[in-house]
Amino acid sequence: MKERGKLVIWPAYIDKTKTRNQGRIISRKKSVKEPHLSEIEVAATELGLNPEVEADKKYPRSWWERSGRILVDNTEPKTKIARLIADSIKKKRNTA
Repeated sequence: MKERGKLVIWPAYIDKTKTRNQGRIISRKKSVKEPHLSEIEVAATELGLNPEVEADKKYPRSWWERSGRILVDNTEPKTKIARLIADSIKKKRNTA
């Protein structure tokens, strides 16, 4: 069910190991390798997007994997939000 004012961010959207056909929506250069829900949640929180985690959901293009999803505030286009989240995860991984 679609919630008003929310965007769905699946880990596949920003996963460097996925192809465009498998669901990646940003360039490989800007994406991250195998992002976890917890990383996406932390990044979205830092960006002030009020994330809601739904860990039991399955991405329709890979219905056999339980990857989960994050609902965030719809403040900007989905691709821009995905890039910002991936950027934040990259920065966290580089400092750790």
